[in-house]
Amino acid sequence: MKPSIPKGTRDFLPQEVRRRKFIFTTIERVFKKYGFAAIETPTMEALETLTGKYGEEGDRLLFKVLNNGDYLAKANPAALESKDSKALTSSISKRGLRYDLTVPFARFVVMHQNELNFPFKRYQIQPVWRADRPQKGRYQEFYQCDADVVGSKSLMLEAELLMIYHEVFKALKLNVDIQINNRKVLNGIAIEAGVGDKFVEMTTAIDKMDKIGVDGVRKELDKTGIKGEQIDSILNLLSHERVADLKAKLTNNIGLAGIKELEDCFSYLPEEIDDVRFTPTLARGLNYYTGCIMEVKAKDIQMGSIGGGGRYDDLTSVFGMKDMSGVGISFGAARIYDVMRDLELFSDDVDKDLDILLLAMDDDSHRYAFKLLTQLRKEGFAAELYPEPAKMKKQMKYANGRAVPFVILIGSEECNTGLLSFKNMQSGQQDKLNISEIIKKLHTT
Repeated sequence: MKPSIPKGTRDFLPQEVRRRKFIFTTIERVFKKYGFAAIETPTMEALETLTGKYGEEGDRLLFKVLNNGDYLAKANPAALESKDSKALTSSISKRGLRYDLTVPFARFVVMHQNELNFPFKRYQIQPVWRADRPQKGRYQEFYQCDADVVGSKSLMLEAELLMIYHEVFKALKLNVDIQINNRKVLNGIAIEAGVGDKFVEMTTAIDKMDKIGVDGVRKELDKTGIKGEQIDSILNLLSHERVADLKAKLTNNIGLAGIKELEDCFSYLPEEIDDVRFTPTLARGLNYYTGCIMEVKAKDIQMGSIGGGGRYDDLTSVFGMKDMSGVGISFGAARIYDVMRDLELFSDDVDKDLDILLLAMDDDSHRYAFKLLTQLRKEGFAAELYPEPAKMKKQMKYANGRAVPFVILIGSEECNTGLLSFKNMQSGQQDKLNISEIIKKLHTT
């Protein structure tokens, strides 16, 4: 059998795992700094929990899990005979892999409401699955790193989440464009253009602006039955890139309420947060957003969004808990990794997994080296001994393959004198030092 993995998934080599953990650790450190606590939810959720929360396209991308045992025993016979996959699915699958972390979080909040202290600030770093067509920067299995707050409508929270984006990407040395808009503003634009009843169709079209451009959006809007003068009005309103300019053009209360929320959010942001900008064409296609929406894109490379989020006022109500507003953001760790790899932003410290490697010439020196190995590890160093006294050329090839910064070469002379051959693998310099001197040198390197 030829070994393979499902499309849209990836294996990760040791270097890739180290780099990914660096990203996760950086994000997690900032989450904790802002007072967020970690939770985890199951890989699988009840299918009814997931469906209807992401729009029609999102429902199509859900991975369904077949029922246990003979799943066809209780299959809908009519659906099976007519090959009606939608009707058949409900009778053979009751569970699905989570599509994102936000809907499971809403379910979590409702189930554990009596155990939580509101406002509740949580972060979650776990994998999600989407049956999307794999392509560059788009996978069927990937990690999301989410931070959400439920139980408060304060626009201060949107500002804090924008600050988290700013701080994380600065720490990762990524030059980004943090965009913000408001779904009420988009609703106001639809009302102003006379297409309030086609709000979903309008936002679905303009959400593709980056991919298909203005002319493409015009064609998409035309397909929905929106008239030419209405399309002109929509595109004209979307052309205003300053909140104040768009505010002057809106006359309906819904749109102006969205403008007010944006103004409040910006009023909280410190002056040094200079990578956040109002983007009227930002739509965020997920149906559950009701207020401010955010998205992050890398400036120095062509890639889709590497982060996104927004305000959702009604998500927990579908699980029976009303008046529980929430707001959250997500980091697309897979894309962030790809961007940092392509831009060569990972430092040597991130790639290093060994501090020192010991190489022995013969059996006696190998046993001697093993005692030193234990001593080095007690000092907190990541240390390894080549498992057998092989030819030095073979051992040095291994050392180079591990990109280890230092090696200790041990033969009979080193065993007798206690002076070890300590080699800097980058400079090539080699010194005779005892183990105490080596430990001191490693601590100061």
